[in-house]
Amino acid sequence: MIAKERSRVEIPRTTFQQDVERRLKQFINLTNRFKLISISSLAVLLAMIGFAFYLYRPIQISVAKPERNVVVKVFGLGTVEARIFSRIGFKISGTLVTLYADHGDKVHAGQVVARIDGSEQRARVAKAEAQLLSAEAAVQVARAAAGKAEAQLAQRVLWNRRRQELLSKQSISIEAAEEAQLTENTARSDVLVTRAEQSAAEARLKDAKAQIEIEKTILSQHDLTAPFDGVIVLRAKELGSILAATEPLFTIAAPDTIWILAYVDEVRSGDIRLGQSVEIRLRSIPNAAFQGKVERIGIESDRVNEERRIYVSCQGCPETFYLGEQSEVYITTAVLDVALLIPEVAVEFIDSSHGNVWTIEKGRLGRRQITLGKRSLDGRVEVSAPLPEGTSIVTVVLPGFAEGRSARIVHDR
Repeated sequence: MIAKERSRVEIPRTTFQQDVERRLKQFINLTNRFKLISISSLAVLLAMIGFAFYLYRPIQISVAKPERNVVVKVFGLGTVEARIFSRIGFKISGTLVTLYADHGDKVHAGQVVARIDGSEQRARVAKAEAQLLSAEAAVQVARAAAGKAEAQLAQRVLWNRRRQELLSKQSISIEAAEEAQLTENTARSDVLVTRAEQSAAEARLKDAKAQIEIEKTILSQHDLTAPFDGVIVLRAKELGSILAATEPLFTIAAPDTIWILAYVDEVRSGDIRLGQSVEIRLRSIPNAAFQGKVERIGIESDRVNEERRIYVSCQGCPETFYLGEQSEVYITTAVLDVALLIPEVAVEFIDSSHGNVWTIEKGRLGRRQITLGKRSLDGRVEVSAPLPEGTSIVTVVLPGFAEGRSARIVHDR
């Protein structure tokens, strides 16, 4: 019992033993810290190696390939218009009393489509006709007077001749002979006067005829006629309206002259030529495509929007047209037998015909300046100048591109 109690009694440790134990614990802690730092450093090193491998690994890229029978088109946005289009109205002012046509009606050239009140003008025509009759009667009177004067002159000439013969035989006095001569001279003057009066009467007759033509012409202007075969697009006034001279009443368009006025970006309009085929899509019939051709290229462009005006005819378009309807046109400017096309987003443009692109040569990325050609509607541009053998152009630019970096072409399946 006493032995057991002694065994439980702790033996006092010396200072040396305590120091050894403390140093041993410090060593163990230092070893553990070193292991932790080594493991962390190794992890960081491995991560850096992995990142460097990922960053500088051979990058996978897509390159452009030559294509055959490439159709090059130019897009334009425009509206339906009429080449022959007119706003018509009366040449004189008046009150609208009759309408012979309305919106949507087909009219023929010369057809009366409206009339303004002409009662006052008809009175003027009647007055002019009366003046014409008076002038004609005056001419008849003047002609009769002239005939009478000429007859009297002939009589006076004969009478004077006889008197002069008698004077030579001294059968009459000198006074009687002089009176006969005076009578002849007076008769000659009367003839001249009557002829002048006849000329004046005939001139007044011509004036009366001209005046009646003027009044009848003005009366005819009370009727409005169609200038050409067409369809009435708009009627601007109602019956009873007072119209000013030249104020438009009807808008008429010729259906056989309907075409599309399209606006094309000047940058893409350089290859457009007369007669090129065009695909047309109307906004009201988006699923239908109509064929046409370029009929006119506007000499004057839109200065604000920098667009060129292109006029396109339409074959097979609906007979019912709507002026101003929006339409899309696709003008075929070229068909390339073989072409190398690259996305425009892959080009760093220098100007409209040159740019820099990424290329792959001998498995390495590089930069090269190329010459550009035609552009397609899907945002691609033609490489017009040949490339060195073994050089391909990258179509998609990715982050991490650098000259000399290893690259591998991914072929589309």
